[in-house]
Amino acid sequence: MTRKIETGTTNPVLRQKAGEVKEITPQTKELIGDMFETLAANNGVGLAAPQIGQPLRIIVLKPDSTERTIALINPQIRKKSWRKEIMEEGCLSLPGVYLPVKRAKKIVVAGKNIKGEKVILETEGLLAKIIQHEVEHLDGILISDKK
Repeated sequence: MTRKIETGTTNPVLRQKAGEVKEITPQTKELIGDMFETLAANNGVGLAAPQIGQPLRIIVLKPDSTERTIALINPQIRKKSWRKEIMEEGCLSLPGVYLPVKRAKKIVVAGKNIKGEKVILETEGLLAKIIQHEVEHLDGILISDKK
């Protein structure tokens, strides 16, 4: 089911730190399915659970239309490259806003997949930037805060 995306720089659900997912339940899997549908319906490349009103540490990513959408539960960025890059970013929660944001070019992120298996991704380029953006949502940070 497609969910409504929360918007605005003062929206309380977008400003709080999301809680850790303790157990992957059928409700967790349903939420992730809803996040996949919502991301696709809005032509997004990434979505964090707080953006649909759920203060949980879950992100979904689809950097490219040819790849599968992936979910990361309780993602933690373990390593960031010292090399940075500035790229213009948009956000589904800030419609029409595009801002230059400086981010690490390469990252290592750890989390769990929908089956509860540990996942470690070493990534760079667009996917690294999307993950950094979405993990910031889990901490109540928006691109408008990055000035």
